Amino acid sequence: MTGAPGELVLAEHRGSVLVLTFNRPAKLNAWTDELEDRYFTLLDAAEDDPDVRAVVVTGAGRGFCAGADLQRLQKAGEVSEADRARRRPRDVPLTLRKPLIGAVAGVAAGLGMVEALYCDIRFGSPAARFTTAFAQRGLIAEYGISWLLPRLVGHSRATDLLLSSRMVDAEEALRIGLLDHLIPTGNVVDAAVAYAADLATRCSPASMATIKSQLQGDANGTYAESMTRAEGLMLQAFRGADLVEGVASHLEKRPPSFPSLPVRSSDVPV
Repeated sequence: MTGAPGELVLAEHRGSVLVLTFNRPAKLNAWTDELEDRYFTLLDAAEDDPDVRAVVVTGAGRGFCAGADLQRLQKAGEVSEADRARRRPRDVPLTLRKPLIGAVAGVAAGLGMVEALYCDIRFGSPAARFTTAFAQRGLIAEYGISWLLPRLVGHSRATDLLLSSRMVDAEEALRIGLLDHLIPTGNVVDAAVAYAADLATRCSPASMATIKSQLQGDANGTYAESMTRAEGLMLQAFRGADLVEGVASHLEKRPPSFPSLPVRSSDVPV
């Protein structure tokens, strides 16, 4: 694991999976600008690291992330518009081409819940809990959660969770779609890493990046638009080396050997 003991986000390579750990356990990993900068910098580095094929994000101690640090939130009204300007958009995790897997072993509240929803897939332990928290803090539905949440749990459930800020336990989270996998025993991070390692070993990085792009791009489009886009992408896939390798490895009963994603600065359209 890299990073000094006081580092706000720890990074650990487990084979082709990068594990990022929010590291303010005494504050339930409450969010700060400094933690955000460290997290986004690590995601940016993972994006073009050929040795990283999937990322797992979790929190140290008893929380995933308790949301914005309340001591800093108290002074939010004193912050000028210039100070609010961000070097990077808040939804940087949504732009990652590689699978981003959340491992939630404690509370995910407010902004912490948003960060969990930015993940492609979420694993949870029985201790996982979710609350939007915004209405109880005099805030609004922040950072795109009013778009993300209804698409996961439905409009009326999203309304319930956003208006009431009530706490959702792990079993309900699984039932309504906040969690995709509930790990009743064992370590939730290990389970998420095993899942991510399977993706990294068996699935084409280019295919996964394209599928993620399709899911995001088709969210507000029509079925016909999705079909048209898929036709063009499918022709590209038919001409690609990954299809040859995917079929050959299956027929030869061996693990596939897919290339890493090209860096974003390249001309390859992934």
